Amino acid sequence: MSEPLSTEPYKGVRDFYPEDWSKLSSAFETIRTTLGLWGYEEYNASPLERAEIYENKTSEEIVSEQTYTFLDRGERKVTLRPEMTPTFARMVAAKRRDVPLPLRWFSIPNVFRYERPQRGRLREHYQLNVDLAGSGSIQTDGEMIVIASELLKAFGATTEDFKIRVNSRKLIEAACKASGFTTPEDIKTYSRLLDRKNKMSAEEFQTALGADRSDPLKAIEDATDTDVAELKNKLMGLINSFHERGMTNVVFDPEIVRGFDYYTDMVFEMFDTNPENPRSIGGGGRYDGLVGMFGGEAIPCVGFAIGDVTLMDFLETHGLTPKASSAPQLFIGTPTEEDFFVAQNFAYALRQKGVRVIVNANGKTLGDQIRDASRRGIPYFIAFGAQEAASGTVRLKTLESSTEDEISVEDVASKIVG
Repeated sequence: MSEPLSTEPYKGVRDFYPEDWSKLSSAFETIRTTLGLWGYEEYNASPLERAEIYENKTSEEIVSEQTYTFLDRGERKVTLRPEMTPTFARMVAAKRRDVPLPLRWFSIPNVFRYERPQRGRLREHYQLNVDLAGSGSIQTDGEMIVIASELLKAFGATTEDFKIRVNSRKLIEAACKASGFTTPEDIKTYSRLLDRKNKMSAEEFQTALGADRSDPLKAIEDATDTDVAELKNKLMGLINSFHERGMTNVVFDPEIVRGFDYYTDMVFEMFDTNPENPRSIGGGGRYDGLVGMFGGEAIPCVGFAIGDVTLMDFLETHGLTPKASSAPQLFIGTPTEEDFFVAQNFAYALRQKGVRVIVNANGKTLGDQIRDASRRGIPYFIAFGAQEAASGTVRLKTLESSTEDEISVEDVASKIVG
């Protein structure tokens, strides 16, 4: 006899049992409601994409080390999406003549990366993507930062619970040129090094930079170069506008670079301020060249993403995890097997009024049925048969307190759902 198959999921992915999924679904609904208030529309797409859309503009590390890429039966190179932004850009390019710009879209897809599972990182997760296409205005940069903040506040967070660190890829590029990094490859190499700086010692960083090279961060700090000063002042103007409206948790951080090669200007990341969870919650920035790689004129875009794992870690750390349950609200017990159909009729009437109901479907005693309801986490129990149907009254049992109320069948729904 062969060994039984393992019940464990594939390494780095999760099974969502109803209790877990209800909490995540509740978080998604909060996100959908908040973004709807800002006029953002939800979209989606297949997780399968042609591999080349990532090979040109996504992080080299993700493409070479973290993607799930394979040849299909037609010898086409296919990738399970590691992120949603290239798909968004492809869809915008495909309908560029049909959709009014600027457009505001969001999606909550699952994405796949082959990386070492650890706190905050898995091989599959859900990721909110919020994007605006068709405007290069600094006001839309600001809109992204405000919406990112409003999303966290929609869960009950305050501005003291997180910081939003802002930088500019154009500023980094100008600082690189002012520091002797003259070629595009030099600038890209430095940007990737800067993205890893917090994982290195100061000595390791300087060695990787080059012992005889000046760190472009010094050029940003001094701001003596004309281009550096102009770009820094522009960015500080944006940040100061947030401070004037009370968002003092938005700060300038010249080390924020983001890992994707397609970012072109403003970039930002959100960080938990609680020392128990000192990590990034999500981030994004401006990427004005991505749509253009599908042909036609470039369309300026800006957006951000928040992964469900980092979001739920943040909410848990601050005691803000949604309290949600998908369990039925009412268990209808049957005194005898002959009462099953009359109980189902009662259940049907309650469902029309919005009550989540299940009906006992076996020959267990009422005591066993009550224990079954408690085990399932169902808060209310009613025994319903021919006698209750005739009298028009029932005993509504609240299982947590073991109390009973005799009420009319007409009042059951309002008692349960309010």
